[in-house]
Amino acid sequence: MSEKIVVPTLGESVTEATVAKWLKNKGDKVSSDEPLVELETDKVNVEVPSPSNGILENISAKEGETVNVGALLGSISLSKSINKLSSGDPNEKKYSPPKLEKSDNKKTPNKIIEQSEKTSDKSNDPLILDKDQDYKIFDEEPLVLEEEPLVLDTVHKENITNKIEEKTDGGLRVSPSARKIASEKKIDVSSIKGSGRNGLVLKEDVMSLMGVKPSPSERKSAHGPEERIKMTRLRLTIAKRLKEAQENAAMLTTFNEVNMHEVIKMRSDYKEDFQKKYSVKLGFMSFFVKACIIGLKNYPAINAEIQGDEIVYKNYYNISIAVGTDKGLVVPVVRNSDELSFADIEKNINTLGQKARDGKITIEDLQGGTFTITNGGIYGSMLSTPILNPPQSAVLGMHNIIERPIVEDGEVKIRPIMYLALSYDHRIIDGKEAVSFLKIVKDSLEQPKRLFLNL
Repeated sequence: MSEKIVVPTLGESVTEATVAKWLKNKGDKVSSDEPLVELETDKVNVEVPSPSNGILENISAKEGETVNVGALLGSISLSKSINKLSSGDPNEKKYSPPKLEKSDNKKTPNKIIEQSEKTSDKSNDPLILDKDQDYKIFDEEPLVLEEEPLVLDTVHKENITNKIEEKTDGGLRVSPSARKIASEKKIDVSSIKGSGRNGLVLKEDVMSLMGVKPSPSERKSAHGPEERIKMTRLRLTIAKRLKEAQENAAMLTTFNEVNMHEVIKMRSDYKEDFQKKYSVKLGFMSFFVKACIIGLKNYPAINAEIQGDEIVYKNYYNISIAVGTDKGLVVPVVRNSDELSFADIEKNINTLGQKARDGKITIEDLQGGTFTITNGGIYGSMLSTPILNPPQSAVLGMHNIIERPIVEDGEVKIRPIMYLALSYDHRIIDGKEAVSFLKIVKDSLEQPKRLFLNL
């Protein structure tokens, strides 16, 4: 008796996924609700749990295959089918598995076979081991190697010169694919001499150490070493949606600058009391969320979207916050932001950001956004034109804070200045609305007391 493992419902508008990784091997003992396989969708990675206790009997969808919702992934041989204790004549002699003695002798399986042949017919008993086939002792738990996942630290305000290269603690440069293989196979990369430029350890170097010949795609080209890494479904979807946003929307960008002096002063004055009371740091993002909500309420078109030949005005404010991860950009949603306090906004942002970086973000976390805020300033960006996050009609770009001389009350003063950029769909948002919205955001941040008065 077996139970099917199928692709679950993956959320709104998601109809297919890619089998990223099987977490169990064929023949492994599994428990109910234990993760079996990881699926990669265009929005998020999903783990499919075991539907019951038993043995992973069959794997129908291999890693890298694209599967639709409801498709067969594999099957579980139910635990009760392993023996025949639950059926048959009550007076019939029940089968009991032979007791195994611990031994280092490799001939132990042969002993099991001999004992099993005496107790049951080989053709009818599923526990009989075939000498010509692989076998597993189901009463033992499979060996699982606990590893720390490879997560790239976020780089703040540093120039990123080459995203393919990464440095270890010892200064050794290792490519991402080489580091992944070394981590999986428990190989010390410090013992490998890199063949890449400036001693960069490549995937082929690790494979060579393992005695595996690299495929043609991993060999050196006439111009130098190269790597070919298949794009993830998330990256492919990001590329597709960004291109569609450029082609389908009449996208324009308007700019302004904001004096962050008062916001920085307020944070400095109250950050310790704020963290002590709410157990969360007071960041810039909560100020920007509150300022944007005031602007959205004054200019509803910026919180709207186009559906066919209609404009849908949304009377709720779900602010999407762009978060960079090692797998790509994801945009989780802070729901009903207009009803949240500064502390609640900061807590939501921290929770969603951590889930995204840990790879635990869900499809529900990414749906329903009405307006997006993205912060390229944490990477050192001075100015950019953010691209729309369809079906939303506008996105606000924050940038680096730089001290500059400005004139205040007839005097030249040094102030922390940030450039703001609002990209918008000109099909439903007029230039006047976009400029006026950005002016409200600027005024609210330069006079943060307005945020508490809802002005």
